[in-house]
Amino acid sequence: QVQLAESGGGLVEPGGSLRLSCAASGFTFSSAPMSWYRQAPGKERELVAHISSDGGFTRHADSVRGRFTIFRDNAKNLVYLQMNSLKPEDTAQYYCKTSWRGRDTWGQGTQVTVSS
Repeated sequence: QVQLAESGGGLVEPGGSLRLSCAASGFTFSSAPMSWYRQAPGKERELVAHISSDGGFTRHADSVRGRFTIFRDNAKNLVYLQMNSLKPEDTAQYYCKTSWRGRDTWGQGTQVTVSS
């Protein structure tokens, strides 16, 4: 079955960096667009970044553009989110998602906390 597993979260000081990874299995990863979302306590889940199946097209939310970068390695079935210049407002649970064959599948999430 389709499975996604995020990793790489943690506690980081403002201005720091983290790289999140999402390992995919159970589907043809190289044919699937992928997305990163986040959800902070008391807030709705929001789209952070999206990448096409071949990695040639990406889109980032205004709040993270210029600081975060989504990219993927189709040979390893991995999608990444490089996060630089982190701010306290980036604190959230981060999720990757695929809509393979029209069905949304989410990972379990990884927590990112930005605090001094």
